[in-house]
Amino acid sequence: MSRFALACASHSEAILQANLARSPCLAAMPLHVERDAPSAAAAYNRALDATGAEVVVFAHHDVYLPQGWDRLLQARLAEVEAQDPDWALYGSFGVGLDAAHIGPVWSSSLGQIVGRVPLAPVKVQSYDELLIVLRRASGLRFDDALGGWHFYGTDIVAQARARGLRAWAGALPCIHNDRFHEALGPDFAAAYRAMQRKWRQALPLRSPITKISRSGLHLIRDTWKARGSKEFREGMALDTGTPVEVLAARCGWSDLTASA
Repeated sequence: MSRFALACASHSEAILQANLARSPCLAAMPLHVERDAPSAAAAYNRALDATGAEVVVFAHHDVYLPQGWDRLLQARLAEVEAQDPDWALYGSFGVGLDAAHIGPVWSSSLGQIVGRVPLAPVKVQSYDELLIVLRRASGLRFDDALGGWHFYGTDIVAQARARGLRAWAGALPCIHNDRFHEALGPDFAAAYRAMQRKWRQALPLRSPITKISRSGLHLIRDTWKARGSKEFREGMALDTGTPVEVLAARCGWSDLTASA
């Protein structure tokens, strides 16, 4: 597995050890951890500089990769390479060019599996940042100027597409043992405005959470929707203390080897 490296940014050793660090593929895929970085872009660019693998998998520290995930990754990338030898990015959850959500992944904050299950790789315009696979030869890097911890999954795809490269998503299941989020905060709004300024000529762009538009009305609408649906969404969320192996088993993902 020298072709691959796994990287994450973490501010909590407890969350890391309860989730990503329990992934069986760590026996074959080295894990590089950037701790207490000022932003996702800073952490991930440092990881790119610190690793030399041809393909780098950037995963949140609250993600769990079930048994056989590494073999399934190789199979899914082979499917992409058959269509697009110069592919730039691949993800477990993305927003298609038609705005469809492409998965499937488990989300503890939503208490369910989310995303359409495609039979072949699908071109996307953004990713949920829970897991992004980057081909080093693409020359892509995360934008340090963006800052913060939001929209970098949309930005990196927009960068690729601006260079004539393609980003893909497909059936690459994983467990996102994420905590419940009450609302879209000021940091989310600031990142939205930064994306508006940077990609004004390419708008609209759809992230998994909201549509980035020139007017910004979608941010206002979705902020209010999040506030209004707080109690309903909180009732859907699952306790993140549930062992990730149990979550994988409930999803039918205890061993993904047969899917590869």
